[in-house]
Amino acid sequence: MAGTRLSIFPLSGVILLPDQQLPLHIFEPRYRALVSDALARDRRIGMIQPQTASEGAPLFAIGCVGKIGEVEALEDGRFNIVLEGQSRFRLLRELDVSTPFRQIEAELLEDADEVLSSAERASFEYEAREFADRQGYSVDWDSVARLDDTALINGVSQIAPFDAAAKQVLLEAPGIRARCELLVQLMQFFGRHDGMDDRMTLQ
Repeated sequence: MAGTRLSIFPLSGVILLPDQQLPLHIFEPRYRALVSDALARDRRIGMIQPQTASEGAPLFAIGCVGKIGEVEALEDGRFNIVLEGQSRFRLLRELDVSTPFRQIEAELLEDADEVLSSAERASFEYEAREFADRQGYSVDWDSVARLDDTALINGVSQIAPFDAAAKQVLLEAPGIRARCELLVQLMQFFGRHDGMDDRMTLQ
């Protein structure tokens, strides 16, 4: 069975997860062309991390499809957009294309419909409070408590200040229970280090 063709935006240190939003400022000509093309088609863009910072670097195996929701077209050709995460995907192969942006064939992935146990949720919220206090973050914990498990775990995974490799491991977790466990481990790791300059790299 043929995979899904996706135009991709390779961006290191940034992940998108299902049901989350990702605001982006698009200024490079090739990615302005990517957005213009997506708007003329199905508004979908594949967000995926490159394995290195070099031009045309190999890509990680897992990314996430985002659909352009909000869009602001600026007079000089730049865009401000908000991507809405739809589903994770697995890279099957990169396509040989003439467009300035890269395209791939991908298999869309369905995440398990999971919920956390009360103990898992409590453990996560405890570690999140400890981590936020250590980093000096101001958090509305009443609003956090009202989030469902998926919104909470995917939201924190997307915005947490971890390195690109750690973010990729979070993205590749097969469901929110595994992702929650990884988040707890990452927050505990940083709790044993002085400051965020000590970056954790997961293999």
